[in-house]
Amino acid sequence: MDSVVQLQRQLIDYTGQLFNEGFLDDQFNQLQQLQDESNPDFVVELVTLFFEDSEKLINELAKDLEQQSIDYRKIDAHVHQLKGSSSSIGVQRVQKVCIAFRNYCEERNIEGCQKCLQQVKNEYSLVKTKLETLFKLEQQVLTAGGSIPWPM
Repeated sequence: MDSVVQLQRQLIDYTGQLFNEGFLDDQFNQLQQLQDESNPDFVVELVTLFFEDSEKLINELAKDLEQQSIDYRKIDAHVHQLKGSSSSIGVQRVQKVCIAFRNYCEERNIEGCQKCLQQVKNEYSLVKTKLETLFKLEQQVLTAGGSIPWPM
């Protein structure tokens, strides 16, 4: 039972670190509170959908920014969608880069948009890795016979 407590502590510490480093915000906690026995994979399923949609949007943005004639309204619509989905699951750092990205779209600043696309890719990649690690830790706790200590 000691290993379960140790895994739970590790999970709590890691989650706290994600909040302290600004990867996640309170919206993520709210999603975890919606998860229960009837839908134990709710957060994982939602985040997986976010990953799939985000990758499509990021690829679209990259293609849009390579065009000879740039459609800033189309780019802004994609960034707005990414910002909204990031916000809805509590992925704060991606959301913040999207805010700056939208400002560059408004200014029709191609260099700023390209820089923000790179930042979005970086932040997305980081948060994806961090959330995958979080979900693995949760699974280890459950496999060891423990319970997930949510909500925190």
